[in-house]
Amino acid sequence: MSSLPGYHGRCLKVDLSNRSSEVIEIPNSVLKEFVGGSGLGTWLLLEHCPDGVEPLAPESPLIFAFSPLVGSPLTTSAKFVVLSKSPLTQRINDSLSSSGFAIAGKKCGYDAIVIVGATASPTCVVVQNSTISFEPADDVWGASSRQSEEILGERLGKGFRIAAIGPAGENLVRYATVSHDGRHAGRGGLGAVMGSKMLKALAVQGTQQTTFAHPEELITFSRELSKKSFGPATEKYRELGTVSNLLTFNRLGTLPTRNFQSGSFENAELLSPEVMSQTHERTRASCAACTIGCEHIFHSTDRTGSGESTGVRMEYENLFALGPLCGVSDSNVVLEASQLCDELGLDTISAGGSIAFAMECVEHGLLDEPDLRFGNGEALLATLRKIGSREGVGDLLAEGTRIASQRIGQGSSTFAAHVKGLELPGYEPRVLQTMALGFAVGSRGADHNRSGAYQVDFSDQVDRLNVDESAVPLAIETEDEAALMDSLILCKFLRGVFEDRFAAMAEMLRLVTGVEHSVNGLRETASRIVTAKKLFNIRQGWTPEEDCLPARFMNDLLPNEATGPSVLSRDKLSALIIAYNQARGWTPEGWIASSD
Repeated sequence: MSSLPGYHGRCLKVDLSNRSSEVIEIPNSVLKEFVGGSGLGTWLLLEHCPDGVEPLAPESPLIFAFSPLVGSPLTTSAKFVVLSKSPLTQRINDSLSSSGFAIAGKKCGYDAIVIVGATASPTCVVVQNSTISFEPADDVWGASSRQSEEILGERLGKGFRIAAIGPAGENLVRYATVSHDGRHAGRGGLGAVMGSKMLKALAVQGTQQTTFAHPEELITFSRELSKKSFGPATEKYRELGTVSNLLTFNRLGTLPTRNFQSGSFENAELLSPEVMSQTHERTRASCAACTIGCEHIFHSTDRTGSGESTGVRMEYENLFALGPLCGVSDSNVVLEASQLCDELGLDTISAGGSIAFAMECVEHGLLDEPDLRFGNGEALLATLRKIGSREGVGDLLAEGTRIASQRIGQGSSTFAAHVKGLELPGYEPRVLQTMALGFAVGSRGADHNRSGAYQVDFSDQVDRLNVDESAVPLAIETEDEAALMDSLILCKFLRGVFEDRFAAMAEMLRLVTGVEHSVNGLRETASRIVTAKKLFNIRQGWTPEEDCLPARFMNDLLPNEATGPSVLSRDKLSALIIAYNQARGWTPEGWIASSD
C-alpha cells in the first residue's frame, strides 16, 4: 500500500510479555479522517484497548503517536502524544510533549508505536528503524528520568532519543509522567502505565524521513509562519513565559487559592515573574523546532546548603499548583517543588491539587497530619517526596484527589477539586463559566488544553460571571480547534498568529500530505476526533453523571475582592451541558446528563 506524503502508513505493535513485535498497516482513509497525533492515537486506542480493561493491566495499551507535520520545517511541529486509558480517571488520556523524541521516533518508520504486555524485570525497548530489541534497565530502576536518559543514552550510543519514567512511575503513582529532555507528557498517569509494564524507557533512532507533497511551497509557508510566530501575538510568552498569567489571573479573581477556597492570593506578587526575575537568575530556551522561545528557566540556590545553582523550567500551572493552591508564597520553595516533581516524574497540577486537598482535610480535622497546613512549604516538599515513594500519607495522595476523598470520607468529596478524577488546572470555574462547561464535559476531565473555553471568557463575547447557552457553540469551537491542533500536532501558542486557524491548518495539511481539506471539512474532522474520544469513554463505562463539577463549585459563593461573590448554579451548568450535547448531536438516551 502506498501511503500519503507525510506518513509512513503503518504502526509498530510491541508485546512486552513475549518480546515480539509486528508492523500493522494504517489505511489512508484513517489517516485522512483522524490526521495523526491525538486523533490517530484515539483511533488506535479504539482498535487495541479492550473494553473495561484495568489501566495498569498488561493488556492495556500504551501508545506513542506522531503526526504528518513531524519532521517538516513548520515551527512547533516537533511534538508527540502518549495515550492510554488513564489509571487516574479510568477514561481516555492523551498527553503531549515537545522534544526531539518526536522527530527521532517518526524517523523509525512508523506513525505510532503501540506497546502492550508487561515484562518481569525493568526493560528499555529500543526501536532502531526495523530492528526492535529489549535491553535490561535494572541499573536505572529508581533513577530519575533525566538520569535514566543519560545512562541509557551513553550505553546505546549517540543519536538515540529516550522517553523514560522516574520513581513515581515505577511506584505506580496515578499521575506519574513520561519524560524526555526535561519535557513531560504529564497528565493522567501515563508514567504509571509504563511502570506497571516494568517499562523504564523507550529509545528511538531512525533514518526514514517521509516525503512532502509540495516541498517548495512548504518551505515558503514555513518561513512566513516562523516570522509571524516571533511577532506580537507571542511576545508575552517570549518575555515572561506562561507565568505572566499569574498576576492577571489574580487581578481578575480567577487564581485558585488554598484548594479553590478563594480566587485570589494575597501574596501573588511574590511569585510573579516580574519579582522572580529580580530575585532569581533567569534564562530562556526553546522547544525542539520552535521559533517562539517561551521556556523560562529560573535558577535558585540549592537549599540543602551545597550552594549549587539549579535551573527549573517554570510554567503557570507549576507556579499556581505548587504556590497559591497550597498557600505557599516562598518562590524558592515553589521552584524546588517544581524541580522535585521533574525528578520524581509527577504531574505538577495533580500533585499540587492532591496536597492542597489534603491540607484542607487537615484544616477540617479529617486527616491527622499536623504539619500539612496551607503555607507550609517544608511540608509541601516532604509530602511530594512521600508521594513519589508512596510512603506514609504519600501512599494515599498518590492515588489522586478522587480516590483519596473516597477513602477519607466524612464529606471531603465536596471539596475534592477534580472532574472524572483529573485535578482542576489553574482556572477558577465560578468566574470563568464557559470554562466550567469545558471542564465538565471534557473527555480527559478538567482540562485547559483540550478545551480553550477560557478564551471565550476572557473575550467580550460573554459575561464570564453569568454565562448562558449562547456560549455553548463558542466552547465547542475551542474544543474542536484544540483537538485538531493536538492531531497535527502544533503548539497552541500559535493560535494568535493565524487569522483563520482552520484555514491555516488546512493549508499545512495540503502542503505536507497533498490532501485538500475545506475549512468545513476540517471542522468535521475535528468533531469526529472529539466524538471518537467520547466513544472510547462510553466503551470504558462512562456515565452522564461524570460530566459535572465538584460540589464546591455549585451554589457556593466564592469570596473574591476582584469580582465580588460569584456563584455557578447546578441548574445552570446542567442546562449548559444539555445544550452542549444537543449541539454536538449527542442525543441518544443516556448521553445527556440529568439536571439532578
